[in-house]
Amino acid sequence: MSTSTNATTRTTPNTHVAAWAAPSAKAPLERTTIPRRPVGATDVRIEIKYAGICHSDIHQAQDGWGEGIYPMVPGHEIAGVVTEVGPAVTKFAVGDRVGVGCLVDSCRECDNCKAGLEQHCTGGNVGTYNAIGKDGEPTYGGYSTHVVVDEAFTVRIPDGLSLDVAAPLLCAGITTYSPLKHWGAAPGKKVAVIGLGGLGHMAVKIAHAMGAEVTVLSQSLRKKDDGLKLGADHYYATSDPKTFEELAGSFDVIVSTVSAPLDFGAYLGLLRTGGALVNVGAPEEPVSLNLFSLIGGNKTLAGSMIGGIAETQEMLDFCAEHGLGSEIELIRADQINEAYERVLASDVRYRFVIDAATIN
Repeated sequence: MSTSTNATTRTTPNTHVAAWAAPSAKAPLERTTIPRRPVGATDVRIEIKYAGICHSDIHQAQDGWGEGIYPMVPGHEIAGVVTEVGPAVTKFAVGDRVGVGCLVDSCRECDNCKAGLEQHCTGGNVGTYNAIGKDGEPTYGGYSTHVVVDEAFTVRIPDGLSLDVAAPLLCAGITTYSPLKHWGAAPGKKVAVIGLGGLGHMAVKIAHAMGAEVTVLSQSLRKKDDGLKLGADHYYATSDPKTFEELAGSFDVIVSTVSAPLDFGAYLGLLRTGGALVNVGAPEEPVSLNLFSLIGGNKTLAGSMIGGIAETQEMLDFCAEHGLGSEIELIRADQINEAYERVLASDVRYRFVIDAATIN
């Protein structure tokens, strides 16, 4: 339990706060106000300081994955400060630096939830936005000034991390940390990262900190200098056919961070026997695969989401220990639509982060 002494146990009435929302599919985001529920017994009210822009925000705001709930307030990379706690809260106190990632609730009763795998809740987890909460109301994300979240789905941001560079870790950090840990990135292992964007640059940093030998596979060599500075040992252009010949059978783990369909057969050919190609990107289009690419070499084609709440806290502590924050470009709220266009054009190095003070 936090040692802060200025916590309050009162609850607030339902309030409206400033936010930026997509009013309909593919419509530009605009300033609006949204309701936030009263602080319940186990809730914390958070004044949002920074919110990262994830590529999945764009997919959902533009209804690329279907079933969008509008108006939609995106944002699941939230960093802020606790301003109020419910009477039964034990983990946090007013003034604590906290974060909220992709989930704000789950059934808490299934085997996955009990195992700390809330992201795979069989009873249905609740997304931070574009979802329906247990109260039957839509959830709204981090492109706003405040959010109310159950303490069980809130994590502590270590003092060693600035809130602005920590915000993207709540998605980009855990999305890459989880598969790298699961598939054994460590000294003596060779890891390749496909794509050097918002996810990819964190994958490089984290894999390097885990002690692996890291290679970036990107369409061109345009970001090579950046990749090497971030911790990559090698950098290759996938537009060069010689890359796939030279690197055949080289890697223990390949993490694909891109949202575009790939020739998975070609990339599986870069794995050692028993290696794994793990996809964390989410293309809108289906992909095809010749299964002989897997059978030959006893290889694995895997997928990975985010991590559970405990693993997200573990990731934040790891990043603080190793001095890992996201490389960001801080923007005002009125620059969100421009930022979306730039993300789609791969014109960001490497994560846009909204200064929530500009939302009002």
